[in-house]
Amino acid sequence: MPRRGLLIILSSPSGAGKSTLAGRLRAWDASLQFSVSATTRAPREGEIDGKDYFFVSVADFQDQVADGGMLEHARVFGNYYGSPKAPVAAAIDAGRDVLFDIDWQGAQQISNSDLQKHVLSIFILPPSITELRRRLESRGQDSADVIEDRMQKSWDEISHWDGYDYVLVNDDLDSTEAQLRTIISAERLRRSQQPQLVDHVRSLQSQFGDKT
Repeated sequence: MPRRGLLIILSSPSGAGKSTLAGRLRAWDASLQFSVSATTRAPREGEIDGKDYFFVSVADFQDQVADGGMLEHARVFGNYYGSPKAPVAAAIDAGRDVLFDIDWQGAQQISNSDLQKHVLSIFILPPSITELRRRLESRGQDSADVIEDRMQKSWDEISHWDGYDYVLVNDDLDSTEAQLRTIISAERLRRSQQPQLVDHVRSLQSQFGDKT
């Protein structure tokens, strides 16, 4: 195994470009995989268990939380959502990177988990609040009330920028994507991500012969 995988967290206020950048990263490196979340809500038409979500009962979800089987979890609109630890840990051990598109609360939980040494957390900032609102409005997906709610929530999201390893200002998608590629490429070379280095160094040392 050449290296261990990274647990890559991308966070940002809505409209800052996080989802677009995540898609670009996957186009750049097809081996990047999104973490599949577990949820207690019912499947929607066309959703596939194990691909879109792991659909579980409330009891099963709570048991996994109690057993430490969730990297992060939250209750949203009466349903539980979370990131199962086992498939992420297996991917990391196999040298595959896992991408998380989550908010600061989930990022904080994962960064405090027992997989923290493999975490690479990146926060995406907008160039200005005016530009953030313009992007939300230009999507044409939300009502004025929903946009206003997203703008209010953005203040809370942005206030947690300093809890991340890297912070990028997304004033140009191409430039920000290039910066993300550079960060990920460098972090893959972290000493802690390359367990084979120990054996290689020992092999080099043995080639000096008996120096005692």
